[in-house]
Amino acid sequence: LVALISLSFGGAVGLMFLMLGCALPQYNHYWPLFVLFFYILSPIPYCIARRLVDDTDATSNACKELAIFLTTGIVVSAFGLPIVFARAELIYWGACALVLTGNTVIFTTILGFFLVFGSNDDFSWQQW
Repeated sequence: LVALISLSFGGAVGLMFLMLGCALPQYNHYWPLFVLFFYILSPIPYCIARRLVDDTDATSNACKELAIFLTTGIVVSAFGLPIVFARAELIYWGACALVLTGNTVIFTTILGFFLVFGSNDDFSWQQW
């Protein structure tokens, strides 16, 4: 129960930083909201790989490694997009810093979700 509450708090704090980077009066540009697509896309490759691959094999698996590689590319893109927006002067650097802080919190929360609910016990995210 504590893990679920702390994960929801982390998600709320991360989204708050993202919204502050968009909606503060001195910034007032909503381009950083495109990062939300990366939040949605980031767990998908790993979830698909977990469904396709059985965990009985102790050796490394190419499907899981490809999923981790794709997830890493999505996460790096989520950090790169606000920097590109700031360099192109679509958003201010302060907004970029707030969005990068939100990215760090959100992706840490997503990682925490997979660490807490990733085991194959009776209360697992794989049952959903």
